[in-house]
Amino acid sequence: MSIRVPEPVGPVDGTLVPRFAGESTFARIPRLDAVSDYDIAVFGVPFDGGTSYRPGARFGPLEVRTSSRHLRPAFHVELDVAPFGALQVVDGGDVACTPFDITTAMGQVETFANELRGEADDRRLIAIGGDHTIAHPLLRSAVAKHGPVALIHFDAHLDTWDTYFHTPLTHGTVFRRAFEEGLLLEDKSIHVGIRGPIYDRIDLKQDADFGFKAIRCSDLDRIGVEAAVDQVRRRVGDAPVYLSLDIDVLDPAFAPGTGTPEAGGLNSRELLAMLRALDGLKIVGADVVEVAPAYDHAETTTVAAATVVYDLIALMTNHKLGRTTGEPNGK
Repeated sequence: MSIRVPEPVGPVDGTLVPRFAGESTFARIPRLDAVSDYDIAVFGVPFDGGTSYRPGARFGPLEVRTSSRHLRPAFHVELDVAPFGALQVVDGGDVACTPFDITTAMGQVETFANELRGEADDRRLIAIGGDHTIAHPLLRSAVAKHGPVALIHFDAHLDTWDTYFHTPLTHGTVFRRAFEEGLLLEDKSIHVGIRGPIYDRIDLKQDADFGFKAIRCSDLDRIGVEAAVDQVRRRVGDAPVYLSLDIDVLDPAFAPGTGTPEAGGLNSRELLAMLRALDGLKIVGADVVEVAPAYDHAETTTVAAATVVYDLIALMTNHKLGRTTGEPNGK
């Protein structure tokens, strides 16, 4: 006797319930407790205790969810997929992490992510931050399930410094700690969108010694988006990928609501084009971090972040369906 698999429960229909009403979840998708199982979970990590400049990213998950109401999520045109009709996607809520201690909070984040993954073989998680410190426990959770991963890191900053004020785990040191713990596959990690001044020339040498390659914004001016994406894809190959995206990879004109803005960044169209060109990669986990709404204007930053999260859902859906852009759903 065949077992009937229930149809995925999708978002609230925007043609029946206005987008400014209804559920307060991401894109008004169902909450975790409303379904029996799920393929992808979006959740919030409202923590900014690892921030070295402007605080406020603890309010990112709340406001990104609000801006996600702008989305019309039924069908992703560029990635040719209806993610919420093909897979069960849920909002997993927020990690109730302490704002007073980094080590304790990151342990709470890791436990929460592990519980969301559960015993299932291939659940995918997307976290909304929060500052970039949260990538460390999320990487740990992904590696516990999939083994060491390739890292695609969109950011204005390297985040491979050693300490800030003698504190080893902060939003600017997170990927040095990940390298030291063996969470990253050797010579499979890449930064995209790096720019601006650094503390010392040795920062670049140490970053390369950790096995990172970097595509700077000045490189994009020279080689263009298509060639940059080709470098990313060749770098990670067919490895499981963790994608970490600091919203400050965008120029402040397109994302003013962030803690450490840097002039000369990507525009929104360039960022989305690069993300969508990663279709087919096995993205096993992701985060979108450093959205600090207090510095935003007219939801500019939060709309961008919500769109990125939706694109990540679509990319994960295509991979789980065994298809890439242009192939029929459920190939």
